[in-house]
Amino acid sequence: MQTWLTDAIKNTPEGQEAERILRKCTHCGFCLATCPTYQLVGNELDSPRGRIYLMKQVLEGQPATSTTQMHLDRCLTCRNCESTCPSGVEYGKLVDIGRAMVEEQVPRSGHGALMRSTLRTVLPRRRLFSALIRAGQVFRPLVPGSLRGKIPQPRQAPAWPEPKGHSRKVLMLEGCVQPALEPAINPTTARLLDRLGIEIVRTSGSECCGAIDQHLGHPQKAAERVRANIDAWWPHIEAGAEAVVVNASGCGVQVKDYGHLLQDDPEYADKAARVSELAVDPVELLLQEEERLAPASSAPRKVAFQSPCTLQHGQKLGGRVEAMLRRLGFELTPTPDAHLCCGSAGTYSVLQPEMAKELRTNKLRNLQSGKPELIATANIGCLTHLNETSEVPVRHWLELLDAR
Repeated sequence: MQTWLTDAIKNTPEGQEAERILRKCTHCGFCLATCPTYQLVGNELDSPRGRIYLMKQVLEGQPATSTTQMHLDRCLTCRNCESTCPSGVEYGKLVDIGRAMVEEQVPRSGHGALMRSTLRTVLPRRRLFSALIRAGQVFRPLVPGSLRGKIPQPRQAPAWPEPKGHSRKVLMLEGCVQPALEPAINPTTARLLDRLGIEIVRTSGSECCGAIDQHLGHPQKAAERVRANIDAWWPHIEAGAEAVVVNASGCGVQVKDYGHLLQDDPEYADKAARVSELAVDPVELLLQEEERLAPASSAPRKVAFQSPCTLQHGQKLGGRVEAMLRRLGFELTPTPDAHLCCGSAGTYSVLQPEMAKELRTNKLRNLQSGKPELIATANIGCLTHLNETSEVPVRHWLELLDAR
């Protein structure tokens, strides 16, 4: 693809990266076949190729419009197109650049602006979000119907393991929304690793991974959150922590990208690159210890695994959890169109509710087609979104291992 970027952008780091990505695109259209939004609406501008054209126009000096913004807003950032693309177009990085540019040119107003501002204010603040969830659980009948289904029923979390002085130590991103939405996931992760002789060192200074701001067109704020996490983790990394475990695959993609996000920051570039090297999804760590995991006994049973887009397309770990669960004795039911997004996509289910609901309906139909007793997943957003209307319980796959 030929490009003629404006002088204002072409010599910036963002412009150089955008041009590099654009020049890889060959207009082949393979991405249309696997784009969830294109499959729903059939509009070329709601496909990766169409959105690439829109972003290219803005980068070349044409003014962004509300229509440009709408089509970029409709993108799930599922990165299914990256798995399909024969030319290696890094669409996820390009759409972050495009959204930030359009956000500067097209001011938002009214309900849309309020919703985005609220999400960016509330979700990354763990204590505030947790307090609101607890209030919503108590006063559920008073919560607006559009949000009521997103408030989970209270669940009792298992206790965190007592420190035992294990020689192997890892860090963990505890997340901003996960402790409130599903409080069992983090202590479950710690319990599993503790049994394997690995201690999770908790860090009070870590916060949101930065993905919320990054994908809503505010990369500078995202970078601030990235630096805060690096500062919280760095003393422990210097002390020998061997990994940063991220048990929400959506956050895992972001943390693994820290080196790229801060590559032009002279103070943090090397530290960010090191954090990216250390970041692992739990399956990557557990695969190294699989021989020490006991086979399934009374634990479920027939399980459908929903592989989040961030796990299979973002982290390129598709199939690994499924294979491990099978080897441990679980029966995995077939899931047609397992590569397609469930519609959660971070804040997408709140900002684009109609499309998100249609995608969820399709996903649940496919997940439940094999009559599973339980649906397992690897991302808090997918878990919460699916649980709103699922006929069977949805849990993090690590809870299956702990339940044995």
